[in-house]
Amino acid sequence: MEKDAWITGLVVGAILPVVGFYLMENLLELMAIKGTLAEATGESMMRRMRTIGLIAICFNLIPFEVCRKYRYDQTMRGIVLPTLVYVGFWIYKYYYILFS
Repeated sequence: MEKDAWITGLVVGAILPVVGFYLMENLLELMAIKGTLAEATGESMMRRMRTIGLIAICFNLIPFEVCRKYRYDQTMRGIVLPTLVYVGFWIYKYYYILFS
């Protein structure tokens, strides 16, 4: 697979937030089991999921900056598309909580 190709960025941009969400969720669950972090219930669980989702989307900043450093412009364009889709879905899902 070519390094500077939009499809590479599309794949990385689509997979990395999902993996980041999974890792963050499991990390916080592990911390709650060990007693380091309070158990989330009700409203705090919704707030926690919203924050984890936003942080997972921000995981795309890491490969985006690496691509910027090496001037992989096509890969950067590929990363932006799924990032915008994820951001749009995040805003759609939490619209009434954020803007009410």
